[in-house]
Amino acid sequence: MESFETAKTAAKLLDEKKAENISVIKIDDISSLADYFVIANGRGSTHVRSLADELEEKLKALGVSPMRIEGYRSDNWVLMDYANVVVHIFTQEARDFYDLDRLWADGVKTDWQEGGSDD
Repeated sequence: MESFETAKTAAKLLDEKKAENISVIKIDDISSLADYFVIANGRGSTHVRSLADELEEKLKALGVSPMRIEGYRSDNWVLMDYANVVVHIFTQEARDFYDLDRLWADGVKTDWQEGGSDD
């Protein structure tokens, strides 16, 4: 699966599980970390873990497994590294504190919804 398709699929799966404020940011032109960041937040720590569980399960079923998952035991942030796509799932408080949307503002916000393209 291409990196944009992985990012788009991750965003859609998070949306189906009621994640909030989902952003897909194209960062390949400004960083070698990944091609895309997917950033979303849950309503609380239990919802954040539930979102991570669902995403991991559904993407694995599509043949896409994370290289690494960090923060699962924390109360506020799970990072899921899919090589060219990094998914950040926060509580609202953690998202406000770390403000990755602002830190990666030089990236390109991408339309991940139906009919969206990577540019």
